[in-house]
Amino acid sequence: MQAQGEVKKNSLTITDNRTGKSYEVPVENDTIRATDLRQIKVNPDDFGMMTYDPAFMNTASCKSKITFIDGDKGILRYRGYPIEQLAERCSCLEVAYLLIYGELPNKAQLAEWTKNITTHTFVHENLKKLMDGFHHDAHPMGMFVSGLAALSTFYPSAKHIESKEERQMTFYRLIGKAPTISAFAYRHSVGMPYVHPDNDLSYPGNFLNMMFRIAEPKYQPHPVLEKALDVLYILHADHEQNCSANAMRGVGSSHVDPYSAAAAAAAALYGPLHGGANEAVLRMLDEIGSKDKIPGFIKDVKEGKGRLMGFGHRVYKNYDPRASIIKRLAEQVFEVTGRDAKLDIALELERIALQDDYFVKRKLYPNVDFYSGLIYQAMRFPVAMFPVLFAIGRMSGWLAQWAEMLDDSEQKIARPRQVYLGHDKRDVPLMNQRA
Repeated sequence: MQAQGEVKKNSLTITDNRTGKSYEVPVENDTIRATDLRQIKVNPDDFGMMTYDPAFMNTASCKSKITFIDGDKGILRYRGYPIEQLAERCSCLEVAYLLIYGELPNKAQLAEWTKNITTHTFVHENLKKLMDGFHHDAHPMGMFVSGLAALSTFYPSAKHIESKEERQMTFYRLIGKAPTISAFAYRHSVGMPYVHPDNDLSYPGNFLNMMFRIAEPKYQPHPVLEKALDVLYILHADHEQNCSANAMRGVGSSHVDPYSAAAAAAAALYGPLHGGANEAVLRMLDEIGSKDKIPGFIKDVKEGKGRLMGFGHRVYKNYDPRASIIKRLAEQVFEVTGRDAKLDIALELERIALQDDYFVKRKLYPNVDFYSGLIYQAMRFPVAMFPVLFAIGRMSGWLAQWAEMLDDSEQKIARPRQVYLGHDKRDVPLMNQRA
């Protein structure tokens, strides 16, 4: 208990019971610096105390002003703006500008930003040759990762990451070319000719054009589907220090060119635990098959015989705010595309799960993946394209994280420590002495 009149210190006092020594460690922003623990030693020649935190469960690797999440309250904000307002009032390119530059663009800034991005939607003709070299059934995400990495060879000046002008070109090129590379990967996988960008269309509209145009003189995307894709890009734009953002920062900390760093981030997103979760939801709904089988499925999950995919989140311990937006969006999309039986299964599954104490006590609420796959499938995107769609939306967030990392004077090349548990020094035996 604090004595009367005693000045409260913004610090922790740590007592090492091994030695009886006490150490005062400063507290800043409710955190302590891990390097401050290095002073805690048993012997003078010890390395010093470290923290052990597999998967960064409770370790902040950076200071950021981009995205705020309160998982207990179900809050997601970009640069202070609630995700609900951004999804309702802004386009994905406005949000991309916000993430990278810190403020929403005015009318003139948005026009200039849009012009610069659309100017860089076309890719070098040799990139098509790279695409043509893939097997006919190559996964689009593998092609996308390779395409991003290849951009570094087309734009070698991008290695000058300290140049403001080069960074600007990187923003334009990666945001502009990501949909083009993605659509080309899809068209290759289905054996159809590539469709060049149509810069008269909106950012999401142009992507739909490059994906699905066949013989139309002028492709016109359905406005509801175009808007749905725009909102999905906003919802996926950034999500704090997730696996792919961490990859973007970690690889970028070596000062490699941004195209290579973006390829690394996309490779992280390729994993089923990150960008492929909505595919798992669709497989689950197919497995359930009909609404009358939901109670049996729920029973199996509670008995450890299955998993409720699309529920729960590493950060959110309340309803994922993106999920409520996507749920409304799904209804609008299905009015255009026709209602899929899986949507009714999903709605009933959500209703039952949210009334069951088993899931409520464990804070298992629907996340962004629960409905997004349904929307993508309704819009005729094949399952293999789901992580690619995620990557297009996330590109602006990756770039914002990358730029913030480079401008942070405290950041150095990422190099985590380890707790070594292997052999102590031992001599190499001769061949005839080895077991």
